[in-house]
Amino acid sequence: MINVTKTFLPPQEEYNAILKRAWYAGWITNRGALVVELEEKLKDYLKVPNIIATTNGTLPLQIAIKALGLSGEIITTPFSYVATTSTLVWEGCIPVFVDIHPKYLTIDETKIEAAITPKTTAILATHVFGNPCAVEEIEIIAKKHNLKIIYDAAHCFGVTYKKKSIFEYGDISTCSFHATKVFHTGEGGALFTDSDELNDKLFYHHNFGHYGPEVFQGIGINAKMSELQAAMGLAVFPYMKTILETRKGVVELYKNNLKSLGVLKLRKGTQWNYSYYPVLFDNETQLLSIQKLLNKEGVFPRRYFYPSLNLLPYADKKPCPISENISLRVLCLPLFHDLDDNNVLKICNIINRGL
Repeated sequence: MINVTKTFLPPQEEYNAILKRAWYAGWITNRGALVVELEEKLKDYLKVPNIIATTNGTLPLQIAIKALGLSGEIITTPFSYVATTSTLVWEGCIPVFVDIHPKYLTIDETKIEAAITPKTTAILATHVFGNPCAVEEIEIIAKKHNLKIIYDAAHCFGVTYKKKSIFEYGDISTCSFHATKVFHTGEGGALFTDSDELNDKLFYHHNFGHYGPEVFQGIGINAKMSELQAAMGLAVFPYMKTILETRKGVVELYKNNLKSLGVLKLRKGTQWNYSYYPVLFDNETQLLSIQKLLNKEGVFPRRYFYPSLNLLPYADKKPCPISENISLRVLCLPLFHDLDDNNVLKICNIINRGL
């Protein structure tokens, strides 16, 4: 069986050796030495001024909304994982969907201003499949209308745009360290901001409001990463070069053997991380036919992202024709560190025969 993704697991003895440090210290949560060490390593690797490791990738979105004091309407994308929209609704905000660019698949920056109303407080956009949004144009719009910017950068570990970490754009960026991601801690995530003042706010929000053991700075929830998660991250981290190189090899093989299919267009200036390999079919019928052929041969791609989020039961159902069309036609092919060439070619042959 070949699934759409496969978790990279470091040698178990290496994970255990790191985990023993927490065991001997008797400290497995509440920001122990492993979490702090992981944050410092990632800060250096990603070249970012601030990072707060969290227990998953959804809580950072909730905390970002809370820390920025957002309410009312928030402009967002209909083409993303459901957490992008459900978080807004969960936090009492109203998602206002703006359609996507047909090539980049990120929110169409040229359509944002038309969606702004007196109730709009922010823009929450997703760097889809690690492909950056039009960050410079979005920043101009946000400044003009006094809006905050949150980027859902769940797919973006290691991505740079114009030689700058993608996490440095916007007021706050979030990332996922889920087991399916390029870098992972089993479950996990992170918050990023260039503002030290805002980082302090994010920090106490992720730790019950604590600012010291007996001082409460404000309201908070529990989003702290555990030492068990941090140990996994520290065990995975030394293999990042290998992970990225092997994933790049899979992507190149797909590109060379599936030339009849539409693929994601990366924004110029992007150093990508090979997080996903989405292909675009002519229509949903063709996609379902190919998916059936692949499943029959033990290959299980996935429809990221389907359905278009504006069609969710709790969404406003405002038409987003490009997102709705793309979501019917996009399929992510298997992509992971040890997917060998023969299996990649097998997948390509099944698709080409089906087409």
